[in-house]
Amino acid sequence: MINLEQLGVYLPQGYLFKNISVQINKGDKIGLVGKNGAGKSTLLKLIAGWDSPSEGKIHQSKDVSVGFLTQDIKIDTQKTVFNYLKDSNENLTKIRLRLEVINHELVTRTDYEADTYLNLLTELDELNHQYTILEGFSWEEKIETTLKGLGFSDEEIHRDLKTFSGGWKMRAELAKILVNKPDVILLDEPTNHLDIISIAWLENYLQKFEGAVIVISHDRLFLDNVTKRTLEISSGKIFDFPYPYSKYKLVREEELERLEDAKKQQDKDIKHTEELINKFRAKKNKAAFAQSLIKKLDKTERIEVESNAVARMKITFPLSVQPGKWVLEMHNMGKKYDQKTIFENISLTVGRGEKIALLGPNGVGKSTLLKRIMSEIDGDGTVSYGHNVQITYFAQNQAEALDPNKTIYETVDEVAKGEIRKDLRSILGAFLFTGEDVDKKVGVLSGGERTRLALCQLLLSPSNFLILDEPTNHLDIQSKEVLKDALKQYEGTFVVVSHDREFLQDLTNRIWDIENKTLKIHHFGVQEYLARKMQMETPKMQNPTVEIVQEKKEKSRSFEEQKDWKKKKNSLQNGLKKLEEEIESLEKKITLLDHDIATLDYSDEALSQAKLTEYETSKKSLDEKLASWEDFAMQLMELED
Repeated sequence: MINLEQLGVYLPQGYLFKNISVQINKGDKIGLVGKNGAGKSTLLKLIAGWDSPSEGKIHQSKDVSVGFLTQDIKIDTQKTVFNYLKDSNENLTKIRLRLEVINHELVTRTDYEADTYLNLLTELDELNHQYTILEGFSWEEKIETTLKGLGFSDEEIHRDLKTFSGGWKMRAELAKILVNKPDVILLDEPTNHLDIISIAWLENYLQKFEGAVIVISHDRLFLDNVTKRTLEISSGKIFDFPYPYSKYKLVREEELERLEDAKKQQDKDIKHTEELINKFRAKKNKAAFAQSLIKKLDKTERIEVESNAVARMKITFPLSVQPGKWVLEMHNMGKKYDQKTIFENISLTVGRGEKIALLGPNGVGKSTLLKRIMSEIDGDGTVSYGHNVQITYFAQNQAEALDPNKTIYETVDEVAKGEIRKDLRSILGAFLFTGEDVDKKVGVLSGGERTRLALCQLLLSPSNFLILDEPTNHLDIQSKEVLKDALKQYEGTFVVVSHDREFLQDLTNRIWDIENKTLKIHHFGVQEYLARKMQMETPKMQNPTVEIVQEKKEKSRSFEEQKDWKKKKNSLQNGLKKLEEEIESLEKKITLLDHDIATLDYSDEALSQAKLTEYETSKKSLDEKLASWEDFAMQLMELED
């Protein structure tokens, strides 16, 4: 589909990356990773055709369509959300408008025998056929389904897009891309503005999507669930791994360890060679030998190792004083805006040491509830704090409250207390502020950098009750790990709002769920909460008798029937396992062939034709294996049903 050949991007300070060659095929699900500033977003813009490379070429199959969701979208429209999507497909819009004209003419004209009238009937038939092929008659239904999957309510779908925040506009843009089904979908941090339910819906959509997907994300679980291949941009080069993120990370760390060992050995050899050169270059009878060593050294390709590890020091939130047995009490608490009730009649007590995740779709009032707890806004009922309670509150706009005239170091130094002040530079390093970075003014930092700094400042503020509203937004994976480790060690109480499932997993012992304008409390984990939420949308949950009928069917089977049933099931499961191994082997082979094709010398016709034939044969075999896998899986599903 798309072949990147020897791409390079040159900036005033040097190459961002150089000699990048990658083959992107139909059905590829790729995670694009690398440090901040490595060039991930730049590469997506090149693939989308938004920018041009300094050198190299991008080869694209004819008629390949690309949908690109960027972080800094700008939508200026007076249309409703629904109409913005409805009018987004030019072919469908053109056909629909022409159909309206033809239908109007057919109704108003009376010259039924005229050639022009008969031509209209012929054109009507052809356009209806095209409209059917393009799924035009289900277009509006697809739009509604996609918008609801991404969290829009029935009322919001028909509101003007200009009335929404940037995050909701991003959702509308994502929906527009999905409903148009491009051949390639490029997503730059798609989960940043999605709630936990919408992320699960998007995952499910992308897993079933037949085209290629390339995604940049700091959500490890999202990458693991969606992608099967990882591209890493590092030190101006690209590394291709046929694995999802977590497996890639393990393989990459092992590879970096080997490179580190090789670099140490190379550094020793270089040092030894330089010593010999210095020793012999002044001696006449050894000058030629010294020159040969110099030439050898000049030709040596230096091994470069870019460390991906953040300083994994133990960072903990300092506990100010020990509070009483309860830290927060809410009595008949509620909030209304005009005539709209956000929540009402919430009465509960929070005990010391509780670790709470506040969940629910965007717009149900999570941030509003936190602001009521903090008494930042008025409302019904009362809020009381326990004895010695000291709250530290991290709001979604916390980064904007930082003093732009202070340096990064000064910002954390003013809140740090006690022994921890000795480790300020190490702590800043854990949040990716290293070396001279710490002397930068806050005013020049990006939004993501400010968020990291605000969290670092929070870590150093003594408290015994933390309230955190979306603290993981704009954080990279490593910074989130630092924050999660600190929260796990925290001896106080916290309430956290986050859409990052892996961040929340094994972090909390309570879930607050805002549903139907009240607060429900659950005592199970985030994964179970999500599973229950998703099941509520399935027919099985709508008809709970299905499980009972299934159980009765199994009990009514005879011994011989059960034996035969298990035999068939084992056979299908073994077949599936074997096919999965063969598919994995073929995918690895095709990945290697992709690399070979990207660097082929097409002047050698025999070699290039042989490689292309081998590639096509492997792809055909993979398609056959995938079809067999689907057949086996369907048989197994029917057998279990």
